[in-house]
Amino acid sequence: MPGGRMGPGGPYARGYMTEEEKANRPKVTLALLKRVFSYLLPYWKQLILVLICILVSSVLRLLPQILTGKIVDDGLIGQDLHALVYYIVLSLVVRLGAELIGVAEHYCNTWIAQHITFDMRNQMFRHLQRMSQRFFTTNNQGDIITRMTSDIDGVERVITNTFTSILSNVMTLVVALVAMYQRNWILATIGIVIVPLFTIPTRRAGKTRWSLTRESQTCNDEINGILNETMSVSGQLLVKLFGKEHYEYERYEAANRKMVALNIKENMAGRWFLVVLTTITSVGPMLIYLVGGLLMIRYNAALTVGDVTVMVALLGSMYLPVNSLLNIQVDWIRSMALFTRIFEYFDMPVEIQNREHAIVPDSAEGNLVFDHVSFSYEESKQILRDVSFTLKSGDCIAIVGPSGSGKSTIINLIPRLYDVSEGSVTFDGVDVRELDLDFLRKQIGVVSQETYLFNGSIRENLLYAKPDATEEEMIEACKWANIYDFIEKQEMGLDTMVGNRGLKLSGGEKQRISIARILLKDPALFIFDEATSALDSISESKIQEAIDPIIQSRTSILIAHRLSTILAADEILVVKDGVIVERGQHCDLVHAGGVYQELYETQFSKAMG
Repeated sequence: MPGGRMGPGGPYARGYMTEEEKANRPKVTLALLKRVFSYLLPYWKQLILVLICILVSSVLRLLPQILTGKIVDDGLIGQDLHALVYYIVLSLVVRLGAELIGVAEHYCNTWIAQHITFDMRNQMFRHLQRMSQRFFTTNNQGDIITRMTSDIDGVERVITNTFTSILSNVMTLVVALVAMYQRNWILATIGIVIVPLFTIPTRRAGKTRWSLTRESQTCNDEINGILNETMSVSGQLLVKLFGKEHYEYERYEAANRKMVALNIKENMAGRWFLVVLTTITSVGPMLIYLVGGLLMIRYNAALTVGDVTVMVALLGSMYLPVNSLLNIQVDWIRSMALFTRIFEYFDMPVEIQNREHAIVPDSAEGNLVFDHVSFSYEESKQILRDVSFTLKSGDCIAIVGPSGSGKSTIINLIPRLYDVSEGSVTFDGVDVRELDLDFLRKQIGVVSQETYLFNGSIRENLLYAKPDATEEEMIEACKWANIYDFIEKQEMGLDTMVGNRGLKLSGGEKQRISIARILLKDPALFIFDEATSALDSISESKIQEAIDPIIQSRTSILIAHRLSTILAADEILVVKDGVIVERGQHCDLVHAGGVYQELYETQFSKAMG
């Protein structure tokens, strides 16, 4: 029975939903339930074992209470020492058996829950890996990770707690009721009438406690906000420079005082609740004793002291299951909401995927054609309009234009990170939508402005492009990328750790490692998307030395803000507002009086200077 302190996460809060939960309450349909239980079906044998364990343990846990009647009647009142010892030992053995079966049930339950979450994590990860770039740019990264971690972890709690709790409590109640009615139907009926009464103060106190808990959380958020603002380096500097130490102390002291008052109220609400609850839960056993005594004394009923004692014990064992089942609606709704959130992601269509009978050519040359391509991320805002150009194998094209003109969008359409809205992009004469995705993306190597390195060694980052690359191949790629001199100077060489996102390296070093990685991939088409725009002049020079041989010998596309990067291109495409407004070579465009000349005079010439 209740006796210890119950926190906000206990029965007080459990029986009540937040306003957000109420607003987002899922619609529980037969289809949803079938989908939820479809994850349980592969483990039906283990589920049957769990059900058997729950049933047997429920019976065994109540058996010692039934044996109490024998201990009282035969052992104590009958003064039979042998019977007393026998029933006491039997009660202990039965209790031990119940606990051992409970351990087996918990193991099976946990095993099922872990395997279901294993299946769901794998399914979710595979599904998310297939989602288009649009999904990752429009959805919050934190929300994606929450669905993958906390939400799916919550499924384990649903299976091990909510589902098991329902089954266990129902079976306990059924077994207890059957045992009580077998003893005496009058006392059993009195017990059934009394049991629900003790839930009234539970729910009322829970509502009060939940309200106070929410106030405390709000106050706690206010205190944390003050601490975050005033205890940071920048915050402390601002406080000192404006002489606001006393003001901030008063603000903190007021919030702290409010928190103390709320904590006192919350604790006292719990204490008064326990007083009322303990009193009410004592009424049931007292009534059983009273009615049982009347039946034995006045009406000479076939009742014994042991029978009455057993009825009281069984009545006490019904309190917790009844309370749990009364509050189970909230747990059930939260469980269904959890599954609904997970299924929302599963039901998101895969925008970019292979068509049936996708084409897998034997080789690739890198010929690229944009034929009247238009594209928009949203229907109301068009990014590219009627873009057409041709890149022949072995040639180099540079794409320039103001920020936001659509340069990177053109690049994203080539490996099908997005699909065109109108027109077509063809690779070696085949529409990229008809090509096998794995084949297409293996033929395209992109070096972007924001280089991403995994938290590992240089070797591991290089092998990501070609897992079977030899030491000689990696060294050769690093020499081409103008980074091998740096690697040789490191104590661990290729095994030097780069840190999270490559933070142990400079921007230029990271960029050159990414170039080496692309060289190992050996694609038919190289794309350099503003690969030097965020670097200092020395780093830019080293990267330019790495890029120049590539664009002279391989099919490539350059996007750059700096003139030095694009001078070697066979053709320059000038993009503005999603349209190619000029095209030609530097010498033709620089005096044409258009966008390119403006870019040259305001940006490129300064970079050269």
